[in-house]
Amino acid sequence: QVQLVESGGGLVQAGGSLSLSCAASGRTFSTYTMGWFRQAPGKEREFVATISWSSWSGARTNYAESVKGRFAISRDNVKNTVYLQMNSLKPEDTAVYYCAATVRYRLEATGMSEYDYWGQGTQVTVSS
Repeated sequence: QVQLVESGGGLVQAGGSLSLSCAASGRTFSTYTMGWFRQAPGKEREFVATISWSSWSGARTNYAESVKGRFAISRDNVKNTVYLQMNSLKPEDTAVYYCAATVRYRLEATGMSEYDYWGQGTQVTVSS
C-alpha cells in the first residue's frame, strides 16, 4: 500500500506561482510512476503531468497541453517526493490537485486508470 500526502496549495493571483509537493510512502519510490491530476468544480478530473524514472533513461515527463511551458513536474527519489511547480497561473487553473502513483513503470501515463494510489487533494485557487 502506498500513501500519498499532498501539500502546498493555496490562493494566488493570476500570473503568480505555486509549488505543490507530494510525499509518498514505500521503499521503492524510485520505481513509481507519479502523476498530478486536477478537478475543477463541476468538471471531471483531468491529467496535468506525469513523471517516471529509470536508471537507464532518467526522468521522463509528459504534460497536458494546457499546462505545457507553465508547469514543471520533478521528483526527489531520496525524499520520496514529487513536485509540481506551477508558474504563470491562470484562473482556469483553479482546481483541487491530486497526486497519483503506480508501482509500474509507465511512459506517458495520462489516464486515471493507470494509477493505483491517490492522495487526498490540495486546493489551488487563482484569482483574476
